[in-house]
Amino acid sequence: MAIRDPQLEELHRLEIKTLESRFVNEVREGLNCSPFEAEAVMEVVREVFFPHLDDNSTSHNEAALQPGRVAVIVVDADEPGGKPLAQCRRTTVRLTVHRGPEDDTLMVKEGFAQWRRARIPELCQQAMSQGGLLTREDLAWHVFYVHPRTISRDLKALRDSAPDTLLPLRSNKHDIGPVLTHRVRIVELALEGKTFSQIRDIMRHSPEAIANYLNTFIRTAQLHQRALQAGQIAFLLRRSPGLIAKYMMLLESCASDDNRRYHLEQLLLCDGRGWRGDAHEKKASLPNNA
Repeated sequence: MAIRDPQLEELHRLEIKTLESRFVNEVREGLNCSPFEAEAVMEVVREVFFPHLDDNSTSHNEAALQPGRVAVIVVDADEPGGKPLAQCRRTTVRLTVHRGPEDDTLMVKEGFAQWRRARIPELCQQAMSQGGLLTREDLAWHVFYVHPRTISRDLKALRDSAPDTLLPLRSNKHDIGPVLTHRVRIVELALEGKTFSQIRDIMRHSPEAIANYLNTFIRTAQLHQRALQAGQIAFLLRRSPGLIAKYMMLLESCASDDNRRYHLEQLLLCDGRGWRGDAHEKKASLPNNA
């Protein structure tokens, strides 16, 4: 029987969650090709494009380059627990780790550990709102640059201080329930005419999460109007086929429900500019980052 090496296994998991690994996985799924062919495409892209790429010269990356923000590759939130990591879809999420003066004050007065524990719940929520779930290793190696044991102590402290609050981590996926269900229910509430604040109070999700889920639904509806199929929409939006199928069913329900059809039209008035709400109502002014 082979002897397990936890360190090697951890390094392998981290190696899988890289941009190159994600690209190869996307090519394999999108083009239905072999791992060898996907790697060959990766080599061509590396040789042709990599020498000319400059993140600082592209406005597309402006949001990711803002001070205090990091981009992390994580497992897609819709991937089932227990599935081998190498076979899971990955997605890139952008996290605001350091918020500025308020975090500086917290670190000086309370210490680095208290600052991490104050940030972890919001970072987990940010990742989930963008369709991914963080792990203890993600927080340790790619966000805070500490040992996973340190994050384990932080998570224990958070559980002890708020035992009824469940963080949306991948290890808690079974307990928090399917993320797909949360997304669909938020869209259903919007189609029923609920305001932003009402959806927030009912679902207990962050404003960013609600806005991102609705923006993805709006983009799905717009692409559906252009006669694209569910599989094509899922590929273009980098969302799971299961989620897009659910959204398509909601769009079909609007055809026979005057109330839903009206609120769908109101959402579509955003015309790609996104959707968000203040403390009371819906507004069409959110950057399109779903």
